[in-house]
Amino acid sequence: MAKMTPKERAVAALNLQVPDMVPTFELEFQLAEEMFGRNIFDPRETQKSFAQKSPKERERHIREAAEFTVEVYTALEYSIIPIPSYAGYLSEEDLHLYHRSIRGLVGDTMIIGYHGDGTFAIPDGTAMYEFAYRMADDPQGLKDEARRMADAAIERNKRFQENGVDCLLLCSDYCYNSGPFLSPASFREFIQPYLYQIIDAARKDGLYTIKHTDGNIMPILDQLVECRPHALHSLDPMAGVDIKVVKELVGDKVALCGNVHCAALQTGTEQDVIDSCEYCLTYGKPGGGYIFSTSNVPFKGMDPKRYELVLSVWKRMREY
Repeated sequence: MAKMTPKERAVAALNLQVPDMVPTFELEFQLAEEMFGRNIFDPRETQKSFAQKSPKERERHIREAAEFTVEVYTALEYSIIPIPSYAGYLSEEDLHLYHRSIRGLVGDTMIIGYHGDGTFAIPDGTAMYEFAYRMADDPQGLKDEARRMADAAIERNKRFQENGVDCLLLCSDYCYNSGPFLSPASFREFIQPYLYQIIDAARKDGLYTIKHTDGNIMPILDQLVECRPHALHSLDPMAGVDIKVVKELVGDKVALCGNVHCAALQTGTEQDVIDSCEYCLTYGKPGGGYIFSTSNVPFKGMDPKRYELVLSVWKRMREY
């Protein structure tokens, strides 16, 4: 098979085809300082301090961040460039410049991914009570809000696509380790139609979609697949999700990303890490439709040597 570009690899996997090798990426990469000497964006920066810079200073800052972003993800051999969440001090206009700058540097050789979800996620703290009360007392009002959120996400996603983004990372979390925060019936009522709406609009616009949620997705796996994302991300082994089982159940309908055990990266032995990576590649790789990644992200505080170990197993087993 002819050597593919990183983007061609990801596109093949997302379309359930067999690329020349298993592509890789992470939803977010938080070890740039440890592995490359500095962060992509300065985590000390705030919206206020950034706004106080002159327009030329802001533009230079963004273009330098784009150059370093490409340097980092090219070195890691990612097929999809994820945008760090700690770039939150950038305005939407700044993000557009950042995406356009990256696109100008990589051309059509890599996918640019950005967060594009607009569905309800697990509520924080006491907000869970309010959400439950609204489900009981004002279900139509809750659905109306869900539709407004989805509509806003679709419009926002169109703007990002116009500025270089070609993949949506849909990152609303729905599940605990024990299962979804809503029953499957309630999930179908208050979340699934709006997730479908966002993904359907993205597909019509030619965008790729990767639906992320941690936790035990098995009770709602069928509903997630019905929404027709190109891929499901996390496949959380800490919640008992087994890539071998998921591949057997839905691997002909949706691509899979993840399942490398993040807890093992922090507290397990090196052999635990190797075993998890090998398991994922053994059962995710056959027939295509798999993108190798951890089950969350290479998080700040992780020993970078552990992530280097993850990549070394991928390099050893990635060829088709």
